[in-house]
Amino acid sequence: MSKLSVNHLLGIKNLQKEDIELIFKTADHFKEVINRPIKKVPSLRDITIANLFFENSTRTKLSFEIAEKRLSADVLNFSSSNSSVKKGETLIDTVNNILSMKVDMVVMRHPNPGAANFLSKHVKAKIVNAGDGAHEHPTQALLDAFSIREKYGDIKGKNIVIVGDILHSRVALSNIFCLQKLGANVKVCGPLTLMPKHITSLGVEVITNLKEALNWCDVAIMLRIQLERQDIKLFPSLREYTMLYGIDKELLDSLDKKITIMHPGPINRGVEITSDVADSNQSIILNQVENGVAIRMAVLYLLAGQIE
Repeated sequence: MSKLSVNHLLGIKNLQKEDIELIFKTADHFKEVINRPIKKVPSLRDITIANLFFENSTRTKLSFEIAEKRLSADVLNFSSSNSSVKKGETLIDTVNNILSMKVDMVVMRHPNPGAANFLSKHVKAKIVNAGDGAHEHPTQALLDAFSIREKYGDIKGKNIVIVGDILHSRVALSNIFCLQKLGANVKVCGPLTLMPKHITSLGVEVITNLKEALNWCDVAIMLRIQLERQDIKLFPSLREYTMLYGIDKELLDSLDKKITIMHPGPINRGVEITSDVADSNQSIILNQVENGVAIRMAVLYLLAGQIE
């Protein structure tokens, strides 16, 4: 298989296992490129990409921007905080105005679940979902799985636990879809108030005891508590959450085996993990950041290959 089975990257749910493997194979190649003295390739020289971020983002936006520039694409950056969206302009009007500037691809983050999907049905450009509400964040899941593959050689059969605010996390949902497609065993851990109602219907088990979860897993993906998405208080205090679900070096050293710690960022140091865990040799958080650029280059390159 040398091309993706999809025309847009809207979510992991729409991808086949072969698509994920093709993205990984392409990312392997780009990882070599970004570690060379000259980090640019002319692959997307005639392609214009618009980054539309209707929600704040630092890491994802920068990662896409670097990926686009490494591929020599022309890049337009749009942020809704200083745009006509504030004046009531609709999503389709905003995008159509941008597309009339002859844009080929749109990378979009939006607070509403399904926004990328909606857009893909109404505009001609290729759409890459950079996060839609608490729904999906496909490139984050791809870079997480790619980082696990890099560390262990294979994902099949690995035990992976996702810890924290599963209810508000688009990363958790995309990761569950992605890791299961690649044959991993996935469990989630956290307080029951932060678990979606139907989480077990996705074939994942809920564990409420952190130490039990960590002793079971090979890899722990720690999630940030998303206070900005919580309309009501879902746990007594951050201090109590940290006591029950935070990882410090003492807990890490007390486990039966050495596990790998991951985090999609931004890290609340001292809440979900302490600094000495984030910076330890068991953490691959910085590898995730580097792999994010290679994965996003791969996705953009493969979708651009389908532009007529």
